[in-house]
Amino acid sequence: MDNALEIKGLCKQYEGFALENVSFTLPRGAVMGFIGENGAGKTTTIKSILNLIRRDAGAIRVLGLDNIKDERAVKERIGVVLEDGCFLNTLNARQVDTLMGKAYQNWHPEQFFGFMKRFGIDERKKIKDYSKGMRMKLSIAAALSHSAELLIMDEPTSGLDPVVRDEVLDLFYDFMQDEGHAILLSSHITSDLDKIADYITFIHGGSIVLSEPRDELLDTYGVLHCTADQLAALDPAAVRAKRVGAFGCEALVQRGGVPENWAVEPVNIEQIMLFLTRGENDR
Repeated sequence: MDNALEIKGLCKQYEGFALENVSFTLPRGAVMGFIGENGAGKTTTIKSILNLIRRDAGAIRVLGLDNIKDERAVKERIGVVLEDGCFLNTLNARQVDTLMGKAYQNWHPEQFFGFMKRFGIDERKKIKDYSKGMRMKLSIAAALSHSAELLIMDEPTSGLDPVVRDEVLDLFYDFMQDEGHAILLSSHITSDLDKIADYITFIHGGSIVLSEPRDELLDTYGVLHCTADQLAALDPAAVRAKRVGAFGCEALVQRGGVPENWAVEPVNIEQIMLFLTRGENDR
């Protein structure tokens, strides 16, 4: 089975910022958490996938198809949810149904309105009168109602309360019951990714820092609290990033490169991101 998404050597130059040789692969049957601080290049990468901006170099294949040559076929098979919403605020759900029915060959009104009923969304109200959670649920319902195989989500749970976020994650779980499906989920809320992501891709300053299976990442790395002398005694290859303070050191380390009798604490995705962003990195 082909991959859901393949990006190779993606470059895009702006004044003061550049995507530099961005490459990663999302297999079918997997959820990839796409993380990085604001301005790191997440949205630029997503816009490149959707062919909303012209890239300077690189190749992107979506569901085995070239995202430019086969753009119409690609967009028929993907669902997209953006943080600011996908629809005009003056529309209501019934008008969204009409619009999507004209845009997609495989649009399923019964599925869409099933989601509206499940979410308790008034079909007649204008989108501008919805809460942020309702607007996001509407966008997700639309993305899920035209037989999409790949969901591309840019901060879909940002600003939502924990109850609504759990509802949204449940939708993603349901979608992923089909092993041919996949999700690229850009998010600042790393606790959501701890629950659902199979892979983590971290972008920083326009470049990919890591792209690895989540479980492998969490099993490989840990946090070591130690003295400066202990840190200096470690093989530098075992230290991914470090913070040195007046009262000691902490480091993101490979567990296998640390003496067995040294206590290495478990690490989560947020800690890895903070270490690689704000810590000292000799690599």
